[in-house]
Amino acid sequence: MTSPSALCLLDWVTIAVFFAVMVAVGAYYGRRTFSSQFFGDDRSVPWWLSGVSFWMNTFSALAFVMYSALAYKFGYVAIALSWVTVPFYFFIGRIIAPRWRRAATKSPIDYISVRYTPGMCRFMAVLGLPMQLLDNALKLLAIGTVVGVGMGFPIVESIAVSGAIIIIYTFLGGLKAALACDFIQFFVILALLVALPFISAERLAQTDGGTGIVCGIKALLAKAPAGFFSSTADKYDWVYIAVFIVMCICTSSTNWSLVQRYYSTRSEKDAKKVVGLVTVLYIITPVFMYFPAMAARVFMPGLPESEMNGVYAALCREVLPTGAMGLVIAAMFSATMSSLAGNFNAIATVVVGELPQRLSQDVASRRRLGRIATVVVGLSVIGLTFAMKYIQGADDLFNLSNKVFGVFIPAISRPMLAGLFVRKFSKRSGMFAMLSGMAFGLVFFSFGGKWPWIREITCMFPATATVTVICLYVGTRIFGDSPAEREEVDRFFSRL
Repeated sequence: MTSPSALCLLDWVTIAVFFAVMVAVGAYYGRRTFSSQFFGDDRSVPWWLSGVSFWMNTFSALAFVMYSALAYKFGYVAIALSWVTVPFYFFIGRIIAPRWRRAATKSPIDYISVRYTPGMCRFMAVLGLPMQLLDNALKLLAIGTVVGVGMGFPIVESIAVSGAIIIIYTFLGGLKAALACDFIQFFVILALLVALPFISAERLAQTDGGTGIVCGIKALLAKAPAGFFSSTADKYDWVYIAVFIVMCICTSSTNWSLVQRYYSTRSEKDAKKVVGLVTVLYIITPVFMYFPAMAARVFMPGLPESEMNGVYAALCREVLPTGAMGLVIAAMFSATMSSLAGNFNAIATVVVGELPQRLSQDVASRRRLGRIATVVVGLSVIGLTFAMKYIQGADDLFNLSNKVFGVFIPAISRPMLAGLFVRKFSKRSGMFAMLSGMAFGLVFFSFGGKWPWIREITCMFPATATVTVICLYVGTRIFGDSPAEREEVDRFFSRL
């Protein structure tokens, strides 16, 4: 087995070429991108490119870490959690994609000003920034940890270099560069996803003294622990799965960078094609992504609980030939960089969109302000990542942050989605529901110090979501619309 630090010259060359290509793409689009193309509001992105980018933006290196650990420990549960959301993604996506394309004009949240109030739009932008920055910092910390601890690539350098490269190509080419890099990174990941399951199956076959994929699958079926192919295990029961489905739908329907993939397409028909392509990828990729970790349970048994998050890196070192780790590291970077680049551009789009018109109405000024926002966002994420790395108890901060997201996501996503589909909610009900939902979530979360089960996703998310929806109705009763405001809401829905 290769040691974690044994990166050969071929590995370093592969990584260097990967980063060089990313910078070259940014430089190419930097000379060819106008202001509207920088943000995507020219609506000229092909559906296949937007679809691939959408899929790339839905996961990061955390997928290889957390889900692979889940697959190693519980088996089929990891695949089941991915597959169970697919029908809902498809049907909800087919409904939501045209709505987003009609509602959004210059940013993913600018419709809030019309449907609700300009104050709510600005508040959502201000509130969303720290959450987006923290989420991005967690992803950047994850890639640094995975390739640093698990694969021997220096952790500090991995955080700094990957963050800087993302800033460079997103700064130069905006959304077009991010999309193009997503497309290239997709094939880097695809090479790893296709190769590793077959290599793992061959290694499985050797445990039975045989060869071939069929023999490997038979070995897994014969030697896997009891219950390894069950759809549920431990806390991942059907209640958890139901809440998980709702949370995934809310996230995919309101995430700034994913919304951008809907409204930047050439037509509503193309926006629906994006959903179709993403659905196909969601069906195919989980097996390729998590089968190796399931196989590792047989040919690498007894991995301690504390080391399960590194199972993907460990099995890559175990089964891949010398010189292949460079491709693995490039794939890890691809998974995270695509998500971060999309978020950097989406955040810059929102920031510039919320600036006073006198600052951002000029075409050249918008692109210049977008580039400045991209750099500020990128440097903030890198700085926050280093702070999280060096602060004592960073692991606790990671877990705490994920639970805190459960407080805010329902309170934000419910009014956003309701604003697209429900006409009768008043303009000021959105702000009332959002603030009330957050207040309830924070108070509810505080009780978790005494009763930890309250902070679990199966409790926190449904409770906060339910209160937020109730407050939409209550807010409509308390803060009714004037005839002029009701007419403005009617015009908005007529456009939809």
